[in-house]
Amino acid sequence: MNKDYLKIGKYKLNSRLIVGTGKYKSFKETADAIKASGAEMVTVAVRRVNILDKKKPVLMDFLDPKKIIYLPNTAGCFTSEDALRTLRLAREMGGWKLVKLEVLGDKKTLYPDMIETVKSTNVLVKEGFEVMVYCSDDPIMAKKLEDVGATAIMPLASPIGSGRGIRNKLNISIIKNNSKVPVIVDAGIGIASDASIAMELGCDGVLINTAIAKAKNPILMAKSMKHAVLAGRQSYLAGRMALQKYGSASSPKKGLI
Repeated sequence: MNKDYLKIGKYKLNSRLIVGTGKYKSFKETADAIKASGAEMVTVAVRRVNILDKKKPVLMDFLDPKKIIYLPNTAGCFTSEDALRTLRLAREMGGWKLVKLEVLGDKKTLYPDMIETVKSTNVLVKEGFEVMVYCSDDPIMAKKLEDVGATAIMPLASPIGSGRGIRNKLNISIIKNNSKVPVIVDAGIGIASDASIAMELGCDGVLINTAIAKAKNPILMAKSMKHAVLAGRQSYLAGRMALQKYGSASSPKKGLI
């Protein structure tokens, strides 16, 4: 364990990259990409990915839950009732307490319904869940989620699966500066530089699925995201130079020929 770890609930993670398990060609490709990414936590859509039915291919046969942390999520849920039912089922099936909440508000943009999201977070926290919450990049709503007990705030960079990168760096920065819980950029990352930017803004981590799974070479993209997150984190910790209005020569003026 290095000293600069990411703490989420009871877990301490060396990697600040969380990887999704959807959209890959096979469970084997999923496992290979996640291994290449160095991620220690993966999200699993309870409604879409088979994790327990042994009559069908099972993700757990490829990703050992004793070696990697499973984070059940509510992908595809458009109401609070559906999301709550899904996570209660996940806890009943696998004993999961740490979960990721998504309550979508629109089928075209996949933006979150923040009113339903806050309501659902409040209920889940009271039921003993530790809730990592997908949300809009609205600092006010992000703070409300923290106030009702969210374990981590997960603002979108841009629409899910769009690959458009961080569209509002200012809002993401404000959310991070206002938050006492981890802030993890979720949705919209497209290329490695997007992940680095998120980390350079001071975010605690990045969650990536489509950018890796739908790359022409998912394994190589997973490796690039691993290095991008690390580079962005180190850049943030190093502290950037002060911005200058004009050019400043790198060499000293004394001793000129």
